[in-house]
Amino acid sequence: MLTYQYTARNPQTGQQTHSTVEADSEAAAAKLISNQGLVATSIKVRGAGSGSMLSGFGSRVPAKDRVLFSRQLSTLINAGLPLLQALRSVNQQTTSKPLQGILSQIIGNVEGGSTLSASMAKHPRVFNQVYISLITAGETSGTLDRALERLAIQQEKEADLNSKIRGAMTYPIIVLLVMGGVVGFMVVKVLPQVKTLYQGLPGATLPLITRILLGFSDFIIHFWWLVLIALGVLVFMTTRWARTGPGKEVIDRLKMRAWPIGPLFMKMYMARFARTGTTLVASGVPLLQMLSITAQAVNNVHIARSINQAAEKVKGGKSLGDSIENDPNFLPLVPNMLKIGEQSGAIEQMMAKVADYYEKEVDNEVANISSIIEPVMMVILGVVAFVIVAAVLLPIYGLAGNSTLTGN
Repeated sequence: MLTYQYTARNPQTGQQTHSTVEADSEAAAAKLISNQGLVATSIKVRGAGSGSMLSGFGSRVPAKDRVLFSRQLSTLINAGLPLLQALRSVNQQTTSKPLQGILSQIIGNVEGGSTLSASMAKHPRVFNQVYISLITAGETSGTLDRALERLAIQQEKEADLNSKIRGAMTYPIIVLLVMGGVVGFMVVKVLPQVKTLYQGLPGATLPLITRILLGFSDFIIHFWWLVLIALGVLVFMTTRWARTGPGKEVIDRLKMRAWPIGPLFMKMYMARFARTGTTLVASGVPLLQMLSITAQAVNNVHIARSINQAAEKVKGGKSLGDSIENDPNFLPLVPNMLKIGEQSGAIEQMMAKVADYYEKEVDNEVANISSIIEPVMMVILGVVAFVIVAAVLLPIYGLAGNSTLTGN
């Protein structure tokens, strides 16, 4: 349940009351207040501002909590529990506070006569279009428990894919951060000592590489605040640009084509397309609607555009396999398998095989990237270490040479 803060007026005395009440929804809270003989003038969820309290919840509900919710609700409905009772039971069991708040809202809406899919659609940050479409199909066909089970499987597969992608990207990022820290320490702390050592020697000249790094060091030491501001502005502007249409197009194209991550992302997109399509087709979602939803779920503007173009061709009577054949945004196996599925009447099974194949291929690509990145990073580290060591040791060798000459 949610806690609502309210302001109410006593119609007999005219006195205003400020208090709280616990209820599943705002309508239920209003009813409880009315039962006390009061007229509510303001009701809002405690802790909510002028915007919706749940607008922030959606982005903080982890995928594992949605998977657990889907499985629990599927099990309870399959056991014969009425929907409202099953929702309340799941709400009591969940440990996620944001999800509890959202489920309380959904329970209140269902109590008020809304369908489960319509109630969930009010929280798009938690329940995406794929989720809503499968729930709608399950409600229509009377197979809500199976729809929820398919959703749990689909979400687990998606979370597993995302985890592998993050894992592949984590190693080089960590290495670069460590390398940046070491370089920063050497440039800011060690090199200035070499400069101090040379300042007391008449006619001594530092090597070019050392002078360049010392210039960089002096700039960092005296204008570190400017560097931080510049980095902050760069990150902010890049992030904003990446969210615009042109920025997203460039980034999505790089994901598909840039070496060595291009093959990894392409196989991930194919797996996502096939897995989402399989789940939707298995739940009875029509083909054109499946394509529309999958175009959003794939999360790449170029592949989404190709899917939408294929949907237009399907409307004209062309098969899906033929519609995406020779499209550079699809790997060749996908249209070939779709053609076989359409000819044999087993498109769901063929898409499932495509999803399984590319999910395994993602594992192979992650291993390949790791084997490629490690030696590349070692070479970069070696070059950086050589430059810094040369900048520090060359002046020292120069001093030793001068001392030897002076001694002779």
